[in-house]
Amino acid sequence: MGTQFPGLRKLILFIGDMAIVAGSSYIAVPMVVAYSDVNLDMELYRRMLLVMLSVVGVLVVFDGLLSLKRKKYLEVFIDLAAVTLKLFVIMMAISFFLREFAYSRSILILAMILQFIGLAFWNWLFLQFELRQMISRRVLVMGNANAHENHHLIALLSTHSYLKDHVKYICSDYASGQWRRLFNEIDLVILSSDMQLSHKAEMLHYCQINKKQVFIIPNFYELYCSKVDLGKIDDIPVFQPSYLRPTTEQRILKRFLDILVALTATVVCIPVFILVAIGIKLDSPGSILFSQRRVGEHEKEFSIYKFRTMFVDAEKLTGPVLATVDDLRITRVGRFIRATRIDELPQLINVLIGDMSIVGPRPERAFFVEMLKKELPEYIHRSNVKPGITGMAQVYGKYSTSPYYKLIYDLIYIQKCNVVTDLMLMLKTVRVLISSKQSAGVGSKNLERPRSDCTM
Repeated sequence: MGTQFPGLRKLILFIGDMAIVAGSSYIAVPMVVAYSDVNLDMELYRRMLLVMLSVVGVLVVFDGLLSLKRKKYLEVFIDLAAVTLKLFVIMMAISFFLREFAYSRSILILAMILQFIGLAFWNWLFLQFELRQMISRRVLVMGNANAHENHHLIALLSTHSYLKDHVKYICSDYASGQWRRLFNEIDLVILSSDMQLSHKAEMLHYCQINKKQVFIIPNFYELYCSKVDLGKIDDIPVFQPSYLRPTTEQRILKRFLDILVALTATVVCIPVFILVAIGIKLDSPGSILFSQRRVGEHEKEFSIYKFRTMFVDAEKLTGPVLATVDDLRITRVGRFIRATRIDELPQLINVLIGDMSIVGPRPERAFFVEMLKKELPEYIHRSNVKPGITGMAQVYGKYSTSPYYKLIYDLIYIQKCNVVTDLMLMLKTVRVLISSKQSAGVGSKNLERPRSDCTM
C-alpha cells in the first residue's frame, strides 16, 4: 500500500462521501417537518436526491477530493467547505428553475450543515489512515544550490510535514556524475528549471530506467513545448508549437460564457454590493468604488472597477507599489473584502463591457507591466487574452507567489484556454474565496528569477 492511493481506497472514500450526503438529506427532512406544518411530497425529494448525488460526485472529482495523499487537513477542510457551498448554490438554482422540485430552504440549509460536519469528520478519519500508510520520500534536488528557487523549495518541503518529503541531497554539478551514486538512497528527484535542457533529458531517462519518481519545475521553453502538433518534413518527425493564443471559436464561446456568468452573478450579488457599500462609507471617507487604469488584451489600457480597500490618496507619497502583508494603506473593511475577494466583484461591469473575462490573467498597471517585461520577456504573451477576475495563477498560487511562477500559470492557462477550463477554474475559485492565505500580500524577494549558474 505504501505511498500509493489505489482505486479500492478511492472507491471507499467516494462511497462514504455519497452516503454522508444522502444520509444528511434524509435526516434533514424529518427534522424540519417535525417543527413545521408544511406537507412535503417525499417522492420529489427522493428524485432530487439523485440529482444532488450526481452534482456532489462531479464536484468531488473536480476538486480532487478522491485523493488525500500528501494533503494537510486544513486544505481538505477548505475544499469540503467549498464543495458544500457550491452544492447548496447549485441545488437552490435547480429548485428555482424547476419549480416542481421546489426544495425547502430550511431543509437545504440544515442538510448542508449536516453534510459538511459529516464529510469533514469522515475525510479526517480517512486522512489519518492515509498518513499512517504513507512512507516518507527521500528527495534529491538537482539544480543551482544558491538559487532562490531551490531555497524556497527546500523551505516548503521542510516546513510542510504532511508531505513527508525529506530533502536528503542537493546537487549542483550534473557533469560530475556524483548524483548517480546517490540513487540507491533517494525516492524522488526534483529537476530545477535552471538545469540545462540536455541534462534534464538525460536525467529523466535515467530516472525512468531506475524507476525513480521525478518532478520537473518547468522553464518557458518546456512550457511552449508542452502543447505541440506532430508534423513532418518528408520522413523526419517535427513538433509544431502552437501560438499562445486561443482560436476564434474559443473566443466566441468564452465571451458567451462570460456574459451569462456575469449577468447571473450581478443579480445574485446585489445584496452583497449594498452591504459592502455601507461598510466602506462607515469605515473611512471617500468613494465606494475605485477606478484604476490597467493593461488589458493586446496591451490596451482600460479602467478597472473595484471596491475601495485603501485610504484615499494611499499612493500619493509612495507612487505605484505592490500590496504587502499588513499593508498600512488598507482599511479595516478593505482588509476583509480583500481576503474574501469581494473587492473584485465590481469587475463584473468590466466583463459585461468587454474589457475583461471571468477567467484570465490578472490585469496589471502599465508601470508594473513594463517592469515585469524587463525581468520576464515572456510576460508580453499574457496580453494575448483578455484579463480575468480569476485565473489559474489565482487558483493554484497565492498573492505572495512570485511573478515568475504566476506567469507560468498564466501561460499554461492560455494554452488550455477553453470553456471547460474556465468552468473548472470558476468552481475552484470558491476554494480561494474561503482560504485567506491565498490573499496575502507579496514578499520582498518575489521578483527574483531562477538563474542558470551552477556550482557544486
